[in-house]
Amino acid sequence: MILQEIFGFELLGNPLWNYLLVLFIFAAGVFAIRTVLRGLVLQTLASWLSKFNVGIPLDTPIRLVERYLIPLLYLGLLYVCLGSLNLATVLQQTLDILATIIATYFGINLLSASVEYALRIYLTRKKGDATTEQSLLLLSPMIRMVFCLIGLLFLLENLGFDVAALVASLGIGGIAIALAAQGFLQDLFSYFSILMDRPFEIGDFIVLGDFMGSVEYIGIKTTRLRSLSGEQIVMANTDMTGSRIRNYKRMQRRRVVFGFGVTYETPFEKLQEIPSLVKQIIEADPNAQFDRAHFAAYGDFSLNYEVVYYVLSPDFNLYMDVQQRINLALKQAFQERGVEFAYPTQLVYVNSQQQALPNPS
Repeated sequence: MILQEIFGFELLGNPLWNYLLVLFIFAAGVFAIRTVLRGLVLQTLASWLSKFNVGIPLDTPIRLVERYLIPLLYLGLLYVCLGSLNLATVLQQTLDILATIIATYFGINLLSASVEYALRIYLTRKKGDATTEQSLLLLSPMIRMVFCLIGLLFLLENLGFDVAALVASLGIGGIAIALAAQGFLQDLFSYFSILMDRPFEIGDFIVLGDFMGSVEYIGIKTTRLRSLSGEQIVMANTDMTGSRIRNYKRMQRRRVVFGFGVTYETPFEKLQEIPSLVKQIIEADPNAQFDRAHFAAYGDFSLNYEVVYYVLSPDFNLYMDVQQRINLALKQAFQERGVEFAYPTQLVYVNSQQQALPNPS
């Protein structure tokens, strides 16, 4: 009877046994979060992440769980425990408002940090460079701003505000701003297209129509190239994404086609020897890979050969060095064999016929 009276004692409208039950549930929940989640789940997650080599810190998901998810679970546990009590209307409303605000804060931070981490993995796996770091520095505040706006709308909706009316009232002003910033927004979306699709990166040598140069900077509105002659070319991102781009830095090897001609007076045996001679010269160069060499056509003043080979590097200067060595070696080999390169000439054949004169006698 005494225990029944003690446990039945009411405080703020709730019996004492109810408070004890809530305290037990809260203690059990804290134990489960600290032991099961922090001890077992986080250790399993850490060992699983150690198997991947993505080039970025692998402890970031663990820090996100400890910093945002665990406090969110504590908040949920506390809200459930206090919600099971018979609270006054004012206290219940205060509890709901505080829980909503705190849960929104931790939830938005957890989502934005998770999206940033996933984006970092995506960009780093493609290629981690200065462009990646620049893109992340620009996108991080944008991602946070978007999630903050979403969280604010969610919070206002749960606090009883008419979000639909608020958005509608801002609609006309938003349309006016969008029309005024139409060009900037196009370039901004083009920047995101360049960022995600990566048609080029900082340091790449690209050609767009009549413009060519090395990429120096990729901004939210413009991309800047350094031309071969030294000046800087500033182009809108919309022009970049709307053009056909040739990216020479991503060329693994350079295909080279060149031709030459020899005179018609070259003997038949030497004409047969020329393709194998060209093959030997190209294969002797460590930076070249021979493909083919053929007697291709009869020209107006020459017998024309066509040669195809590969330079095992996209470097233009190396290509020119290889081509120069091949040209010099061909010149020397032809001189040794008495083969002459053809140049524009014209032969005139005169057919003189002696006309018989009549005999005067």
